[in-house]
Amino acid sequence: MVFQGSAPALVTPFRDGKIDFDSLERLVDFQLDGGSDAIAVCGTTGEPSTMTLKEEVEVAKAVSQQVNGRIPIIAGIGGNATQEVLDATELMSETGVDALLGVTPYYNKTTQGGLVAHYTAVANATDLPVILYNVPARTGLNMLPATIAELAEVPNIVAVKEACGNITQIMELFRLCLGKIQIFSGNDDHVFPLVAMGGDGVISVVANAMPRYMHDMVATTMTGDLGTGRKMQLDMLPLVDLLFCEVSPIPIKAALSRMGMLDNELRLPLVPMTDENEAKLFTEMERIGLV
Repeated sequence: MVFQGSAPALVTPFRDGKIDFDSLERLVDFQLDGGSDAIAVCGTTGEPSTMTLKEEVEVAKAVSQQVNGRIPIIAGIGGNATQEVLDATELMSETGVDALLGVTPYYNKTTQGGLVAHYTAVANATDLPVILYNVPARTGLNMLPATIAELAEVPNIVAVKEACGNITQIMELFRLCLGKIQIFSGNDDHVFPLVAMGGDGVISVVANAMPRYMHDMVATTMTGDLGTGRKMQLDMLPLVDLLFCEVSPIPIKAALSRMGMLDNELRLPLVPMTDENEAKLFTEMERIGLV
């Protein structure tokens, strides 16, 4: 078991084109103070597509050293060339992180059999727990429940971050895999139903700004208070919609900048939020007391 509860898919703060380690430290302290149960770095929200592997390793090392074992740290190792992912696996395994998160190969994609071969190779290259990540809206490749069930038999493949957005597919995933592999929501609007079905929590964008709320929602649902958990999920949906009205992490970086946590800097091809959408986001943040 890697963790149970809520983990932010942590943004990577930049300043003048470089990683802003001062802001990164502030973000990590905010997560620790807010009760996050783990932290995921260098996932999609962390903009690894525009970072060098050296930068990703530096972020993983910095966060691991700061957290110092208080909660698990998960590092992204995504890529569409298996050998490059294996190179990243080797380096990330030496940073002090507790688990690795690997998105399905994108663009060139592969077959379901290719996914089994890819992830088996990754798992064989490390002693760390490996978390599968299925997000077909990003990758153009859907990892099917039967494939995840097959990969669950690989000893150190221990969890899946499921962001397919298809509740029928998610139900089949639970039918085949519940009790065999940890199941985390990869969508902030599906946390309650996944946890209520027996899932283990969420790797979340919203948790960047609301770590305590997300932790409490998962914990409340896990303890069986489904009415409160459901209400918390429904109450946060307007914010979730606004945080995904443009390509993530554009909106969450705008939100964190408004909260004074970092500079609102992204790397091209990502650009800052439009003024119209930013105004809507900030109005909602004010309404719920985030600022």
